[in-house]
Amino acid sequence: MRRLFLYAFWATVLPVMGQTYLDVNAPIEERVKDALSQMTLHEKIQITHAQSKFTSPGVPRLGIPQLNMSDGPHGARAEVDWNSWNYANWTNDSCVAFPSLTCLAATFNRTLSGEYGHAVSEEFVYRGKNIILGPGCTIARMPLNGRSFEYTGEDPYLAGEIVVPYIQRAQANGVACCLKHFFLNNQEKGRWDTNVNVSERAVNEIYLPAFKKAVQQGGLWTIMGSYNKWNNVWCCENDSLLNRILKKQWGFDGAVISDWGGTHHTWEAATGGLDIEMGTDTNGKTVDRSKGYEYYHLGNAYEQAVRRGEISMATVNEKAARVLRTIFRTAMAQRKTFGTMCSQAHYDLCRKVGQEGIVLLKNKKNILPIDAERYGRILVVGENAVRNMSKDGGSSELKPRYDYSPLEVLKACYGEKLHYTQGYYSGKAMYGRVDKLNPAKQDSLKQEALKQAKEADLIIFIGGMNKNHRQDCEDGDREDYHLSYGQDELIAQLAKVQKNIVVVTFGGNPFATPWAEKVSAFVHCWYLGSMSGHSLCDVLSGKVNPSGRLPVTFGKEQADYPCFQYGKEGYPGVNKQVYYKEGIYVGYRWFDTKKVVPSFPFGYGLSYTTFKYGKASADISEMSAAGSVKVSIDVTNTGKREGKEVVQLYIGDEECSIDRPTKELRNFEKISLLPGETKTVTFTITADDLKFFSEQQHQWIVEPGIFKAYIGSNVTDIRSEVVFKVK
Repeated sequence: MRRLFLYAFWATVLPVMGQTYLDVNAPIEERVKDALSQMTLHEKIQITHAQSKFTSPGVPRLGIPQLNMSDGPHGARAEVDWNSWNYANWTNDSCVAFPSLTCLAATFNRTLSGEYGHAVSEEFVYRGKNIILGPGCTIARMPLNGRSFEYTGEDPYLAGEIVVPYIQRAQANGVACCLKHFFLNNQEKGRWDTNVNVSERAVNEIYLPAFKKAVQQGGLWTIMGSYNKWNNVWCCENDSLLNRILKKQWGFDGAVISDWGGTHHTWEAATGGLDIEMGTDTNGKTVDRSKGYEYYHLGNAYEQAVRRGEISMATVNEKAARVLRTIFRTAMAQRKTFGTMCSQAHYDLCRKVGQEGIVLLKNKKNILPIDAERYGRILVVGENAVRNMSKDGGSSELKPRYDYSPLEVLKACYGEKLHYTQGYYSGKAMYGRVDKLNPAKQDSLKQEALKQAKEADLIIFIGGMNKNHRQDCEDGDREDYHLSYGQDELIAQLAKVQKNIVVVTFGGNPFATPWAEKVSAFVHCWYLGSMSGHSLCDVLSGKVNPSGRLPVTFGKEQADYPCFQYGKEGYPGVNKQVYYKEGIYVGYRWFDTKKVVPSFPFGYGLSYTTFKYGKASADISEMSAAGSVKVSIDVTNTGKREGKEVVQLYIGDEECSIDRPTKELRNFEKISLLPGETKTVTFTITADDLKFFSEQQHQWIVEPGIFKAYIGSNVTDIRSEVVFKVK
């Protein structure tokens, strides 16, 4: 009844009062036009910049509400003060911490991604938020990036396929997604002022496609500019990026929001495509009025430039229209859910995403799943068994109502036979600086773990990365490719003491695994959120069959990655210039084409059951550039338990006039099979799957010739191939 009354009020009472733009039944563009006609220049300017740390103003005189934003993308962040970065210390702002986006990408499950977007947006709506600052689809170019855990892997096709359903389902609830970071924010070190030098082809084939798909297929409502420069112009003020590509070429009709502090000039921001300026250096209205919100670049200086005729009124109206469109889609949406918070459905979804995102990388002699009857004493070693992985890490830090650690859930599962020792110490979490560790304490913890290991029948090591600065944390990259805090040495020594050892790691990046051949099993978890312990235990115990696949390549050494082939110019940059000299050869494209053998390839992941692929077939052997070819393959579960397999389609160009990767991901399907069951997977290949970007013609083209469709369980494990010709 309450909802019906509100709709009736908005639709009938306010129009009578003469404010027709508030009629929720009117088309949005009519409401935008009507609102603009009633707003003053000052009101139009005001809505293009912040009024607090996480809000931008509406038009109170006309009853148009403000926009409330909150960090995501893994959950609604705890409330901060109106005008500072300090937490407000509310007692009712706890949330469900959903798994990280790398975990979501590892599910290779489009439907699950949509459910994730729906659930997380319900929590934002309940908290009165209009914009989720996320998801992120920045490409994982470099394995040390402190923020990769917030993104969706190294492949642009996978990244786009994962964020689109998230965006669609979230925005269906009346919450705008603010996709980030647009674009080339592929490292945190030097992110504030580094200019990225990258080829036109790499821009179009690697770094833009996921964003483009989010705009054109996902219907994205807002997007966040990045801190760095492209073509020596700040991305938040970049006319070529924001106006020419995003708005004109792609048809984006939403609002561009700056990253916090990413705006530097008035004229450039006003004419370069920025619509809402957030987080510019200011103490606001409580400390220093000379640095208040009116003094933002899109504040008083912008208004004065317009009044002097230096900036056109058309620019003002376009920005205001985009902001109003966002308000009418969200804060004043026609049919908006009331949302829910910390519901059982959300915890169930959190657990499910974690289950499907966990990747089984090794399972020697089928030591997993763990049969408790086989072992008398089980020893858990590692700080991450008890650490809350949703805290720290920068802007994605969350305040979960519940955080079920691996240790507490494993104890509930295996009872008194399970014991714990810390093994290593990572120091106190500190955003922006690194805690100095105590070598004596570290050695003491290691020796205690080795002592207890001698008495154990099975060891479960739970470590990896965490959200400390220079780990998986904003505004800093990892210092090297190995696990920190002496974990490599500890794992190797534990493996010498007890051959039955299962290594479980958390983290958003790949890393070196020099101990991999010495351990019995290896499981990678990303960050699993509130239900971390349950998701992990479900997989380790065999309640759930693992089905996650790697969205990034695990190289053997740091030097194996292409960005490190070119010295400091490749990373972190020289004189504030970084050069992407590897071009399109990012991630598996480099490893596969250059024949660099990784520890674990892109798309890799094991199961507790086995799958047999049949012989792939095509419906035609030759297609026109405007046609398509269907490729089909049978997949059978040949094991004894139900499981999910990710069938992956890669395309290779056999006769191209320019260099191309050996093969590139062009589709995938995750299927569930009962023991003995067979399903047929069919992929439709069109010309778009065959194109490359020509720097000579400045456009996408497909050349006639021979192409090959590769179908397999990962980029290196190809089970069948089909050759076809394009006229």
